[in-house]
Amino acid sequence: MSTISAANISDGTDTVGTGYVVNGSAKAWVNFNGSGTIAVRDSLNVTSLTDLATGSTLVNLTSAFSNTNFAEVACSNGNMSSLDQADKTTTRFRIKAQNASGTGVSATLQTGHAMGDLA
Repeated sequence: MSTISAANISDGTDTVGTGYVVNGSAKAWVNFNGSGTIAVRDSLNVTSLTDLATGSTLVNLTSAFSNTNFAEVACSNGNMSSLDQADKTTTRFRIKAQNASGTGVSATLQTGHAMGDLA
């Protein structure tokens, strides 16, 4: 395995410190259809999804985080999204799409992002 060491990365116009890129980038993300049979449209570091109930999806990661202190963000079209911390481990997190009453709903567009240190 090769290693590249550099203090900055530049595209010729903008320059950014590599520490910002390493520490500030999403380490996992997913865009999926959560209605009917759930299906990933595109992703990074996501191995699969598990349909737990209406609007409740477990995002399974390919590479683990170093601890469970990573930060997640979830969004869905036309509904509220939340994250269920009870199911959170270094290799998974749960996204819940729900209406204003807190009832789970199937959303055709859902996304989840996770930032933190990989193991």
